Amino acid sequence: MNILETICVNKRLEVEQQKQATSLVVLQRQIAEQKRAKLSFKAALQQSATGIIAEFKRQSPSKGLIHPGADVAEIVSGYENVGAAAISVLTDNQFFGGSFDDFQVARRVISKIPLLRKDFIVDEYQIYQSKALGADVILLIAACLTPDEVARFSTLAHELDLEVLLEIHNADELAYIRPTIDVVGINNRDLKTFTTDIRHTIELANQLPDGFVRISESGLSTPETVLQLRQAGFQGFLMGETFMKTDNPAQTLRAFNSSLRLLE
Repeated sequence: MNILETICVNKRLEVEQQKQATSLVVLQRQIAEQKRAKLSFKAALQQSATGIIAEFKRQSPSKGLIHPGADVAEIVSGYENVGAAAISVLTDNQFFGGSFDDFQVARRVISKIPLLRKDFIVDEYQIYQSKALGADVILLIAACLTPDEVARFSTLAHELDLEVLLEIHNADELAYIRPTIDVVGINNRDLKTFTTDIRHTIELANQLPDGFVRISESGLSTPETVLQLRQAGFQGFLMGETFMKTDNPAQTLRAFNSSLRLLE
């Protein structure tokens, strides 16, 4: 199996264990007790001056450990303070070193911008779980799902007042786009090989349907590339490693935004 297939097989096993530990009824009760209103991911990107979605990412299958001892509260609050449009937090543990604790800490300190739960969602249970964790938006990866699953999962997400980011990788996956998708992302990283190619986003961009907010994901490291993609119609840019590999991710984001403004 390739890495994506391995992750998805592992995720299905994880979800079955999570169902045993916390029932759907418990998640539904937690959701019913929530008081906070959802923040719109789509609107945040449309209104942002930079469109940067800053990611908290401890490690990756391709790069290993990225930021030893990363303090989630310090980093994500720093991201918010220096102008991130939204924040993404990985919750996959085995392959990315994330956790529900990371997300819950981020939820406690982030209040002004949307929070994306970044994981490999393969079961409706995880959508209830995401809402219970306090997510504003979830990620659905076309390569992990069938078109019918994307339709069902995105409909359920909207019923729970969550927005949906659909990630695609090639022209075949354009068929996964539904009216219940809020934002379409093109991942520059091939999830089967974990290699990146920024040209892939640009080639696929013109084939996206009109009317969807579009973002570019992975392999973004320079203001020049972000500006080029913005000129091609992209309104969001999901970036993690570029910031997380430095000693102070928030200050790196601040400097990145300053460089981006100089180019405009």
